[in-house]
Amino acid sequence: MGIPTDGPAQRGPVGLGVAALGNLYSARPDDVWPGIVPAAWEAGIRYFDVAPHYGLGLAEERLGEGLRGLPRDEYVVSTKVGRILEPNPEYRPGDTDIANLFDVPATRRRRLDYSRDGVLRSVEDSLSRLGLDRIDILFVHDPDENEREALDGAFPALEELRSQGVIRSYGAGMNQSAMLERFVRNTDLDVVMCAGRYTLLDGTAAADLLPAAQERGVEVVVAAVFNSGILATERPGAGATFDYGAAPAALIERARWIADVAAPYGVTLPHLAVQFPLRNPAVSTVVLGAETPEQIVRNAALAAPPVPEELWAELEADGLTPPAILHPLSSI
Repeated sequence: MGIPTDGPAQRGPVGLGVAALGNLYSARPDDVWPGIVPAAWEAGIRYFDVAPHYGLGLAEERLGEGLRGLPRDEYVVSTKVGRILEPNPEYRPGDTDIANLFDVPATRRRRLDYSRDGVLRSVEDSLSRLGLDRIDILFVHDPDENEREALDGAFPALEELRSQGVIRSYGAGMNQSAMLERFVRNTDLDVVMCAGRYTLLDGTAAADLLPAAQERGVEVVVAAVFNSGILATERPGAGATFDYGAAPAALIERARWIADVAAPYGVTLPHLAVQFPLRNPAVSTVVLGAETPEQIVRNAALAAPPVPEELWAELEADGLTPPAILHPLSSI
């Protein structure tokens, strides 16, 4: 395993996922998106996660613009490989990429490519869009149906890029934990990003990925800690979403129960959602998305002050938290 030079002390407990810079769900006005990176910087955030997939490259371009002029050694950027962007020969004026959730002109299209050549091309393109000369963390993006291709092509290429100094560390980013565990055990990666599988409502990663990561000394970045919405408000409503679909009634009831237990402590559901993963020693950082500068400020504040240990103990006693809570946030 390589030795990352962008460890958790530099990244901090909270990072910013910048899919919104790629016009996730809707276009961002020109008087809003330029304030995203400055607001994050002012809030103390130094880790920014992006991908070519986000807005067909637009998020990388805007992130690069936002970072321009900031001290390069004081921030960490992760991006991803696995989707090559190429010209869309079927594009017609007015066509957008909203079918893939991004409100941008569909002048490009994505092509899955986990080969060595695909990785090298993707990295070169990302460096150009970001305006950087190196990438701190490079993730193989969602190789769910391409595990063998990733093992045979992408990971050896990432090892090569790390040895050359083009990237500082590498890993994989997915919405599942089982394949991430296999990558942790069978490759020389440094860090993984696990989205939605280690939250207040879904502790799947505690059974496979987290023990393997701790055993192998691999850092885990946790994303989607709100499970796409149900944990993002103080008390979820009947129309709450879970993993981008309608939340089952039982999960809504469970989230409300957690909120009710936390209320006397002056702690909200979003505070719990952000701080829960950070209690596991394998988890270094949580990545949160944000649509506005104001939301960034609110999100950055969710990592502190630490949730009282008495509340965690009460939630655990009531069976309201997944397993594998191993140390308090204050010791990180």
